[in-house]
Amino acid sequence: MMDFPVLKNDYILKAAKGEDVDVVPVWVMRQAGRYLPEFREERAKTDFFTMCQTPDLSCKVTLQPIDRYPLDAAIIFSDILVIPQALNMVVEMKPGEGPVFPSPLKEPSDMSRLDSPKYVSEKLQYVFDAITLTRTKLEGRVPLIGFAGAPWTIMAYMIEGKGSKTMSNSKRWLYAHPEDSHKLLDIISEATIDYLVGQVKAGAQMLQVFESHAEHLNAALFKEFCIPYLKRICDRVKESASWLGFGSIPMIIFPKGGHYALKEISSLNYDVIGIDWTVDPVKARELVGPNKTLQGNLDPCALYGSKESIDAAVKDMMAKFGKKRYIANLGHGMYPDMDPENLGAFIDAVHKYSKT
Repeated sequence: MMDFPVLKNDYILKAAKGEDVDVVPVWVMRQAGRYLPEFREERAKTDFFTMCQTPDLSCKVTLQPIDRYPLDAAIIFSDILVIPQALNMVVEMKPGEGPVFPSPLKEPSDMSRLDSPKYVSEKLQYVFDAITLTRTKLEGRVPLIGFAGAPWTIMAYMIEGKGSKTMSNSKRWLYAHPEDSHKLLDIISEATIDYLVGQVKAGAQMLQVFESHAEHLNAALFKEFCIPYLKRICDRVKESASWLGFGSIPMIIFPKGGHYALKEISSLNYDVIGIDWTVDPVKARELVGPNKTLQGNLDPCALYGSKESIDAAVKDMMAKFGKKRYIANLGHGMYPDMDPENLGAFIDAVHKYSKT
């Protein structure tokens, strides 16, 4: 176990475990991103995945929002699609289009092209190196969050080959090839478990699993093709982290569009359930019960408003969530054209209303 600087702000770790905090912790998804001019300056020099694969660059942009704002957590700059890359799929980041797989999985026979998941951690050492470097350079200011995509979300990208409004190609697999779908989800799950454990060993103090494509499923499909793998990942990662001497690593699950599955998700061992901006916090609390921490969920587009309207929206949000077992965040990530000053207004409002 590595010797890192002493942690000075542990509010988010306490909130995840249900402990009392003096102020509600806040961070935002995509807080290291294109809305920051300092990020755009770095991005102009190189391509996206080179930034992910270069520990010094990943560390540098991870720290940019921490240097600018009084955030309560950093999240390592990387991408959920490093897992398919490590499984031997080519992924390109195309301007204006996002991630593209030149050769997606069209039929189950295409799974023969995938490498064994046992090699994934070796191939993703650059992420672990970035985490270790960043944890050191944070100097204990805030905890460092690691992350991965959930199996269904990754599977959908691998089959669609790019973003999709319907996910019809990947959903076709669930209906037409259920056994092969489970095989693919199993491969992704095993790779993800090793990857997340590797992140903990490298210095991540908290983990988030992004189920970004939950909105494309119904309750029955989610129960069959998501819940078992989300459970396996959480249980195995926590068990391994504990066995390795890291104690109880807080884990967040963020099922975007998965409002229909919140009660089922609450039965899993995740400490924190992130909710998107479409979910009413009061209803979410009723569904998940008092023993889970909620995270979220201001509509990111609220940051296009005035500082006064952001302040009012945060005040309303905080009143609905309450101050206990709560981590403030957006209901999804920052958009590239957002004003950095407005994110500052959001963070300041969270701290203001959680102290009063």
